[in-house]
Amino acid sequence: MNERRIYSFLGLAMKAGKIASGEFQVEHAVKAGKAALVIVTEDASENTRKKFGNMCEYYRTPICYFGNMEGLGKAIGKTFRASLAVTDENLAKAIAKQMNE
Repeated sequence: MNERRIYSFLGLAMKAGKIASGEFQVEHAVKAGKAALVIVTEDASENTRKKFGNMCEYYRTPICYFGNMEGLGKAIGKTFRASLAVTDENLAKAIAKQMNE
């Protein structure tokens, strides 16, 4: 898994306007069926991990646990982020592929 490439894909997705970040926006994207991939950081609270884990299972949205809050936020030009959703199918596939390598 190449962390730097994943972070650069996330930065690209952000520039393209294909990222929903922050708990409320991510939840909205999942429930609206717009989230192609949800990323929750490994250092997110147990409550946050459980909430998004259950939500993504229910709405059949792919989810992965990756990185830390500081790195995720920095990748998309924001402050700390515990969760984000990629709303573009192709970018989501590219990111998931990087995570599985």
